[in-house]
Amino acid sequence: MKDYITHCEWKVIEKEFNPDYNRISESLFSIGNGHAGQRANFEEKYSGDSLQGNYIAGVYYPDKTLVGWWKNGYPEYFAKILNAANWIGIHINIEGEDVDLATADIHEFRRELDMRTALLKRTFVASLPSGKKIEVEAKRFLSVKDQEIGAIQYRLKSINFTGQVEVTSFIDGDIVNEDSNYDEKFWDEIFKEKRGNEVYLGMETRKTMFHVFNGQYTRLSVNGKEKDIESKSVGSEKFIGSVFQLKLKEGEELLVEKYAAITNSLYYSKEDLGKRVSLAVKRAAEKGFDQLFVEHAAVWTQKWETSDIQIEGDVAAQQGIRFNIFHLMQTYTGDDERLNVGPKGFTGEKYGGVTYWDTEAYCLPFFLATAPQKVARNLLIYRHKHLQKAIENAQKLGFKGGAALYPMVTINGEECHNEWEITFEEVHRNSAIAYAIYNYINYTGDKEYLAPYGIEVLLAISRFWSQRVNWSEDKQAYVILGVTGPNEYENNVNNNFHTNNMAVWTLKYTLESIEYVKKEYPYLFEEMIQKWRFNEIMETNRWKDIIEKMYLPYDEKRQVYLQQDGFLDKELISASFLNQDESPINQNWSWDRILRSCYIKQADTLQSFYWMQEDYDNEIIERHFDFYEPLTVHESSLSPCIHAILAAKIGRQDKAYEMYLRTARLDLDDYNNDTEDGLHITSMGGTWMSFVEAFGGMRVIDGKLHLNPFLPDSWKSYSFRINFKGAHLEIKMKDALEIINHSDIKIPIYVWGERYELTKNQSLKLNKQIV
Repeated sequence: MKDYITHCEWKVIEKEFNPDYNRISESLFSIGNGHAGQRANFEEKYSGDSLQGNYIAGVYYPDKTLVGWWKNGYPEYFAKILNAANWIGIHINIEGEDVDLATADIHEFRRELDMRTALLKRTFVASLPSGKKIEVEAKRFLSVKDQEIGAIQYRLKSINFTGQVEVTSFIDGDIVNEDSNYDEKFWDEIFKEKRGNEVYLGMETRKTMFHVFNGQYTRLSVNGKEKDIESKSVGSEKFIGSVFQLKLKEGEELLVEKYAAITNSLYYSKEDLGKRVSLAVKRAAEKGFDQLFVEHAAVWTQKWETSDIQIEGDVAAQQGIRFNIFHLMQTYTGDDERLNVGPKGFTGEKYGGVTYWDTEAYCLPFFLATAPQKVARNLLIYRHKHLQKAIENAQKLGFKGGAALYPMVTINGEECHNEWEITFEEVHRNSAIAYAIYNYINYTGDKEYLAPYGIEVLLAISRFWSQRVNWSEDKQAYVILGVTGPNEYENNVNNNFHTNNMAVWTLKYTLESIEYVKKEYPYLFEEMIQKWRFNEIMETNRWKDIIEKMYLPYDEKRQVYLQQDGFLDKELISASFLNQDESPINQNWSWDRILRSCYIKQADTLQSFYWMQEDYDNEIIERHFDFYEPLTVHESSLSPCIHAILAAKIGRQDKAYEMYLRTARLDLDDYNNDTEDGLHITSMGGTWMSFVEAFGGMRVIDGKLHLNPFLPDSWKSYSFRINFKGAHLEIKMKDALEIINHSDIKIPIYVWGERYELTKNQSLKLNKQIV
């Protein structure tokens, strides 16, 4: 754990430069706009350790799988969102010396990210080796209003010298991915051009043949007066820039303005890209930094109006929740159903920037409650578009008859995860996708999604479970063998409770959905029978038999469901007895030792209890929480949120608060010693869940909104906002609870078990429940 980020309600602030933490800060201060993301790299040269990173949504490379032992059905590649051309470069040379914080003497340094407006600002005062002293202020943003544009203002003031300054403003496409399996470069240059103070670079990805065009316009001013300087061209393979030379006097301030544009072949024909990027550059330059920023900031104001969470009395918690909300909103905007939410978003290379089951389990609830309904719907449409690929994935593993296994990792619907115990075994992901359909419909009331989208996905997933089980003569029950549950510290186990339990739930929900579609959309149901060759009687009878006779491992003595067969053969020692220097165990223990241990990476059995809360009373949930949580090391970023919600459910308010702080500040405080690889974007959805569902006690039961809020002892108050079935609600918790309906829609709501009705624009005040 690290504690160098200043606590501040609306900003992320670093007050001094520590080279050892630079990669962490590059992750923390990343900016994005849903279509592109940029790590907080320096504009000027930096010869120290850094992970240069600019990522374009949807643009990927199929990096050939690197394995020691090939197995049938193994993915041929791991898809990676590529590190794309560096567009922020502004190198400064003063009389032969580069401005480089790795070699300079730094007197003052401050880096801050304003989360209200997604503006990254950095200031420093430094002396070059020659003694020349400079003061620098750099500001930049990626426009969320005009998602093809980024803008930079870079100010440099001479403190104690008069001398010749050379400014090189460039685009560098000679980029590598540090995680390349075979140290390959993934880009080829196809176009390069300089027009006055504009430069353009066109690149093409190898194999996938995406085209990405970058353009920039650079303008210089001294003491507020624009300088008419003829720039020279500098270029090499995959690199182009403009070089400006001028004399800067002591006390003068140089301003470099850089307007950049990025276009790609996902949105335009390849023949049209050159024209489009040129238009975007001109559009940005004509508006200028200030107007572009005003338009950009206005969109962010709208985003915060429907998603902000306010905490009074705990600045660390306040900063943490806003940090998580901010990065979720700048990673995914929901305007393109081909895009999704990668575990690291656009903040690093780890996990390839592609889609996991994290989206359905942890991100969907946030977008359901804070964004227009189409945003969440597009996350579901993304999976429906990949249905045929999911069927092909199942076929590769020997499944037939339209069974679908959704990939553990994908960008285009094909499985591309390169670890066998995940690729072949972590099949519980299928049920997460089914649950997301239920979650969406339960929350929005949009049952029309079932016909035809949802029902087709549910049918294919249920066909998978029907084939994945087998009958055990010994147990006289159906079993599921050779799996990995959410706890990836166990591999190739039999009868993982969560996997078996959610398979049963999926079959039940599919049967219910079929009955609904048959009744409400009989013509679509007939079309489905023909399209998917659905033998209703035969297939549904088998599903019902599986539901009735599925084996769920259970210990009568402890009265708990067991994580898997044989779990009690392990030596059950609480994680509290682990030595501090052994944590995290995934960085200090051998894999053999981890697999033999009882330690749990993240909620596994408890994941089922979280999703199925209404099926169990608090006594049962508490019994399972007390058995499994002490064995959990929370070394997955997805772990604390589920435990926070369940702790609140059973009245463990202090534990809920402890788990909330861990998830909210996971990256800000680098809990797991891995923030340098990028932020844990998908777990940030879990942070939002842990606040709204733990402290707010929010749950949607049979389509009705329920609240069971409490106020942590260290807070004076909190408030959050949600959209629910067309209404926009503000929930405030202080000495009393206040719910404000900021809409014209009448809505029923259950608070502490009592039913109330909120009419349009009504405020409801209730006394705080004594817990």
